[in-house]
Amino acid sequence: MRASRLLSLLLLLQTRGRMTASEIADELEVSVRTVYRDVEALSAAGVPVYSDRGPAGGYQLLDGYRTRLNGLTAEEASALFLAGLPGPAAELGLGEFAANAELKLLAALPPEPRSQAASMRERFLLDVPGWYRSADDVPHLSEVAEAVWDQRPLHMTYRRWGKQEVDRVIHPYGLVLKGGSWYLVAAPPGGSPRTYRVARILTLETMPGRFARPEGFELATFWREYAREFRERMYTAEAVIKLAPGRGDLLAYTMGADVVGAALAAAEEPDPEGWLTLTVPVESLTHARWLLLRMGADVEVLGPPELRTLMSEAVTDLAKLYG
Repeated sequence: MRASRLLSLLLLLQTRGRMTASEIADELEVSVRTVYRDVEALSAAGVPVYSDRGPAGGYQLLDGYRTRLNGLTAEEASALFLAGLPGPAAELGLGEFAANAELKLLAALPPEPRSQAASMRERFLLDVPGWYRSADDVPHLSEVAEAVWDQRPLHMTYRRWGKQEVDRVIHPYGLVLKGGSWYLVAAPPGGSPRTYRVARILTLETMPGRFARPEGFELATFWREYAREFRERMYTAEAVIKLAPGRGDLLAYTMGADVVGAALAAAEEPDPEGWLTLTVPVESLTHARWLLLRMGADVEVLGPPELRTLMSEAVTDLAKLYG
């Protein structure tokens, strides 16, 4: 346990540079006193770590000191190769660099971790886009990625929903790959960040100069909050339904596992015939009609009355078509 923590401390100092004892303690989830003891242990083992006193002080390694990657376990090395994304790396213009880095990492590993990492790559594959849809066409992705990395402003023509085209000058903060689609998190100069689908960028020009990233902005934190708000905005109505016995899995497949799972957890006891009454959030009544018709006679809509009317009209039209 302690050996693993010492290695983590060493790699932290190697990758982050100077860090205070409090910062190290927060990162490793230990006490400051433990950090003091671990630093002493590293020094006793010959690692050139030293401290600077004062408000701007902290621990750091002697300039030029580097440790080799011979401390990786077989499981850790395998996890690194499982996390590899050759497709997205190629889209970002980094395919060759990713392949070279993988070869160098393999060469640096001892025999057992090297063998297990290679086996992991042969046995597991990540295919990002969902079924029945292809990946987005993103001709400007590489240029966007360069601007994100170099903190350069962009001028773009962007196609919004409804095919409206707009001109925007933006500061690109980061890229997110979600469900096979690339999203750019960016903000107008002096404005708040928002998301743009990279496939909707029609023209792109990298502008001169550099911008400063907002202090405290974290891409992962922003995306989690954006995804939460998106889900809340997406569901604008509720449907009250009766579900036939044993059809929960089919409803989850039709309307989404998270939505149906929460509805099932909040449901009352089934009626004597085993039917459950559920309240499920829906994007719109029209969309709910389209989804629930796929359930056939395994679902009865109880409310709202407008949705029940939509279902009745659809069933009447089907009866006329097939009657």
